[in-house]
Amino acid sequence: MLEEDMEVAIKVVVVGNGAVGKSSMIQRYCKGIFTKDYKKTIGVDFLERQIQVNDEDVRLMLWDTAGQEEFDAITKAYYRGAQACVLAFSTTDRESFEAIPSWREKVVAEVGDIPTVLVQNKIDLLDESVIKNEEAESLAKKLKLRFYRTSVKEDLNVSEVFKYLADKYLQRLKQQTTEDPEILHTSSNKIGVFNTAGGSHSGQNSSSLNGGDVINLRPNRQRTKKSKIPFGSCSTL
Repeated sequence: MLEEDMEVAIKVVVVGNGAVGKSSMIQRYCKGIFTKDYKKTIGVDFLERQIQVNDEDVRLMLWDTAGQEEFDAITKAYYRGAQACVLAFSTTDRESFEAIPSWREKVVAEVGDIPTVLVQNKIDLLDESVIKNEEAESLAKKLKLRFYRTSVKEDLNVSEVFKYLADKYLQRLKQQTTEDPEILHTSSNKIGVFNTAGGSHSGQNSSSLNGGDVINLRPNRQRTKKSKIPFGSCSTL
């Protein structure tokens, strides 16, 4: 395949307690829509969007994971192969803020240190905030993470979150390939890749966990053949 026919595919997991706005964030970013109605995510949901970052064609595959403990075994399996992560909490939910270190540990345990951001959602409800600004900033500093305040409802800073993660991942990939040109052909989980040339599940093997499908990545190539989805559009599984 020619280089111009290739794109980078990045698996991004969005994690955090239930009702912090994870599903709404992904819907807003991929579909440009927002709904007030809360519907609990059962297991895992998935959307994708194709963008350009620093002249690179990038396919962001956004995995929305359930925040409830009863789905823990399932959702943790979907962390595997992730190349970037959003840790989200709500301005109006103290418990979701205090749970962030635990969510961080779960992700690191599965995939190691990957590009990650801390996101405080629902800043349109600052009048109802139960978290001080200094607390959130202190946590980000402690975890050594970039910190964003977002409002999915007002579409504030949502795009910036995912653009930052894509940029950080591309920087890491460039550094890795400079140090080891053969890295594109290794099987390292930290640079796992989706082969999107033959459809959403092409290049992946499926196994079953608790009756659900678990996607096992085949990270044999970092770049994948471009599809014909227009930039800025998205598709679902």
